[in-house]
Amino acid sequence: MSGDGQLKLQAPKSRQSPRQSRRIRLQGIRKQALETGRNRLLVTGVVFTLAFLVIAGRLVSIMTFEQSGEPHAVRSAPSRMNVAVRADIVDRNGVSLATSLPIASLYANPSEVSNKEEAADKLSRILPELKRSEVLAKLKSRGGFTWLRRNLSPKKQYEVNRLGIPGLAFKRGERRVYPQGEAAAHVLGFTDVDGQGISGLEKQFDEMLSSGETLRLSIDLRIQDMLRQELTETMDEFNAIGAAGVVLDVDTGEALAMVSLPDFDPNVPEKSRGGKRFNRVTKGVYEMGSTFKLFTVAMALDSGVATLNDGYDASKPLHIARFTISDFHSKNRWLSVPEILVYSSNVGAALMALDVGATVQQDYLGRLGLLSPALIELPEVGSPLTPSVWRKINTMTISYGHGIAVSPLQLASAVAAVVNGGIISPVT
Repeated sequence: MSGDGQLKLQAPKSRQSPRQSRRIRLQGIRKQALETGRNRLLVTGVVFTLAFLVIAGRLVSIMTFEQSGEPHAVRSAPSRMNVAVRADIVDRNGVSLATSLPIASLYANPSEVSNKEEAADKLSRILPELKRSEVLAKLKSRGGFTWLRRNLSPKKQYEVNRLGIPGLAFKRGERRVYPQGEAAAHVLGFTDVDGQGISGLEKQFDEMLSSGETLRLSIDLRIQDMLRQELTETMDEFNAIGAAGVVLDVDTGEALAMVSLPDFDPNVPEKSRGGKRFNRVTKGVYEMGSTFKLFTVAMALDSGVATLNDGYDASKPLHIARFTISDFHSKNRWLSVPEILVYSSNVGAALMALDVGATVQQDYLGRLGLLSPALIELPEVGSPLTPSVWRKINTMTISYGHGIAVSPLQLASAVAAVVNGGIISPVT
């Protein structure tokens, strides 16, 4: 009863039975389970969707790759895709003497090759120069890298690609090619399998060529071919074991042709045997004989020791110690200075050299570049052989080219200086 005398009624509190409470709890658990299930389904769906996209993308990539004729199992090393091409070497007229062509070299990662026996069978059939046993041994090796074949042709590369053998790959590079073959082999030299110059101009200008700068030579291929032909015929005529020749511009020192025989093909230098790689023009040193009489006369005239009107007694041989100096075709009389050259008199040259003296002789020969290695842009340069002690007999024999050995290039360069007014120019 309230304070105003009215009676208030209150609704009785509802009571839940144990059965009803259990039902409510079960409904809550089901709701929570459904929510968890939805979340898991959502995550699973996202994962499957991503996986599908990855697989689909991979399939598209494989299909595209196979359509290009290059199965995904055989790949090319990306590090060599942008190989700096070695520059060309050309003659003075722009005729190609050396150039580079793109090639691919095959290698294997043995751990990735699943069926090694089958791979060795297939590769040895496509590349018959490879022995199956050697290929199999390489594929069974424990290393992570092994070369199988260097310098593959595009056709062979395609055939290997078609095999689709996992674990095989190509390393892109270049191969040095010499279009003129043996024509200028000793001048050009050659490169190794990695494209580095190891002889000739390829070695001398390796850094320049590697940077891509074309090398233009003073050599004229037309003159080079003519000189080579003449030397070859002369070798055959006299059954000689070798020959050397050089054509110089006496005013500039430019080498228009330079040939050493026997020569070799720089495209396949590994096939050259014996002394074929030896450059007789620049590295070989020889006693040049009567050609030195030209220098003897020149130094006698230039030093004022003799004039063209002077003469020497060449009527009999000279005897010094145990040596005898005589003329092959003796005139048995006095010879003028010009006649000493005309008749190639050893006796006359020796007497003239004695008048010149050892000191002046050495000075002139030194200034002509005959007592030190030749100045030329080639790594293969020989050192002249000179007397350790310059005695009287040396002065006499050197006057006609005996007792001293120089290279053909040194001789030609010295003669050029004599005929061009006395200017010695380094050969280029």
